Amino acid sequence: MARLGMVIDLRRCIGCDACNIGCKGENNVPTGFFWAHHIQKHEGTFPNVTYTYMPTLCNHCSNAPCVEACPVEPKAMFKTDDGITMHSAERCIGCLACQDDCPYGVIFFNEWDEDTHPEWRTPEALALTAAVGGDVLPYSNPDPGITYRAIRGDGVVEKCTFCHHRVKVGMPPRCVEVCPAVARTFGDLDDPNSDVARLLRDNAHFVLKPEEGTEPNVFYIQQFSTAS
Repeated sequence: MARLGMVIDLRRCIGCDACNIGCKGENNVPTGFFWAHHIQKHEGTFPNVTYTYMPTLCNHCSNAPCVEACPVEPKAMFKTDDGITMHSAERCIGCLACQDDCPYGVIFFNEWDEDTHPEWRTPEALALTAAVGGDVLPYSNPDPGITYRAIRGDGVVEKCTFCHHRVKVGMPPRCVEVCPAVARTFGDLDDPNSDVARLLRDNAHFVLKPEEGTEPNVFYIQQFSTAS
């Protein structure tokens, strides 16, 4: 079995947010939710100021507290055979136990379903729909429905799935594909011949919040910051 993971090269990342935009389009991620996001920090006192930008997503932890916390059987939050931390919207009861136990803040709760989501019912959205002669909801990508649910309903959580529907057919996650700086590499961490394994062998690397003991499968190399 594979242990899929990602390596993010912070010296290559240019902070363009293409990962977030690509993720939203691929997975129909609502406004206010960020399956792919970032941490920005300004530290120090002028003129000795440091700025740090770090892209983030679900860490698909080997020791995933969200899976452990899920009270449903079979679990709504679970690990796949290839190491992805996956979620079943059908089994989710919206208890938020997984969200509460995730130390990375990457699990989001849906308050709206596709028929009542306020961003699709604004005067501007309705006017645009009428202007083009439309009578349906805005376009959504159906592909995530292959292994997940293209649009999640209300009362359930959602998060990054490493684009499981793409991985299943041999394609990389969308955030990897759209990165113009080639800052993201995806593959089997347990395959010594994979690009991700090679990058970890050849570079000092770190994970977010190692003290939590979650064993993340998203790694960072080439830490970069600017001082001014």
